[in-house]
Amino acid sequence: MTRALLTPVLRTLPWRALAAGGATALLLAGIPRMLSGAPDPWLGLISLRGAALALALGLAFLLDDPARHITSAVPVRRPLRVGLRVALAAPWAALCWTAAVFLVPGEARPPVGALTLEAIATAVFALAAAALIIRRSTVTGPGTAVSTWLLCTAAAAFLLLPDNWSLLVTPDDPRWTDTHERWAMLLAVALVVGTRACVEPLRAWRLGSLAGRAQRAAPL
Repeated sequence: MTRALLTPVLRTLPWRALAAGGATALLLAGIPRMLSGAPDPWLGLISLRGAALALALGLAFLLDDPARHITSAVPVRRPLRVGLRVALAAPWAALCWTAAVFLVPGEARPPVGALTLEAIATAVFALAAAALIIRRSTVTGPGTAVSTWLLCTAAAAFLLLPDNWSLLVTPDDPRWTDTHERWAMLLAVALVVGTRACVEPLRAWRLGSLAGRAQRAAPL
C-alpha cells in the first residue's frame, strides 16, 4: 500500500513552495560570503536563522492538498498520508539546511548543533500548525495561514518576549544553553501536538465506517 502511494504523493507535493523556501534559505545563508571584509559572526548567525525560517515557511505548505476531500475517502489513514509527505520532504530539507550551513564561512558560522535544533523546532512547529488546521477545518491549503502565523510568531519572539525568556540570543550570551533547553522543550511540544493532530477524529472515523458498511450492505 505504501509503495503504491509513493508516486502519487510525490507528484502532489507543493514543489514550488518547497523550492522557493530552499532557494531563499540558500540566498540568505550566502549573504556573509558575498560581502567583502572579515566574516561577521553576528551576520552569520542572523543569516542562518533567516535560512531556518525560510525553510519552515516552505514546509508550511507541505500538507496543502487540493484533492484532500477526495483522498480522504481512500483506505489509507491520515497519519500514513501525512507521514509519507514528511518522509519525502525530509531529505530535501536536510540537504538544503546542510548546504546553508556550509555556505556561511567557517569564521562566521555559529554553533551548528544549536542552530540545527532551532531550525528543526521551527519546521516542526510549521508542520504541527498545518496538521492542526487540517484536523479542525475543511480547508485544503493551510500553508498560507501557517506561513503568516509563523512570520508573526517570529516577530513576536524577537520583539515581545522578555529578556529572561528570549529565544534568539547570541553564542556569547550566558543564556545560550538555557535558551536551547527551551528550544528543545518547544520541539517536544510541537512533536506531541503535530502527532496528535495527525490522528483522524474518532467521530469522522465512525461515520466513515458506518457509511462504508451501509454501502456494502446496499443491494446491487
